[in-house]
Amino acid sequence: MKAQEIRELSEKERQDKVADLGQEIFNLRFQLATGKIENPSRLKSLRRDIARIKTIQGEAKIASPELAKEISEEKK
Repeated sequence: MKAQEIRELSEKERQDKVADLGQEIFNLRFQLATGKIENPSRLKSLRRDIARIKTIQGEAKIASPELAKEISEEKK
């Protein structure tokens, strides 16, 4: 999944996507443990997709003026 595609998603859709990818990683790890995994490199790409989504979520929080204000108030 490309970064531009992720940026076009809403925050709720991003959260759902992270949950779906996490479930897929769980299933692939189970297959790995049983020795029936077809594409082990898929694990690496899923982990990177999750990291990419979480990075963009962090960027969105920083870019949001309301959240930036809340963060600065919490530090006081």
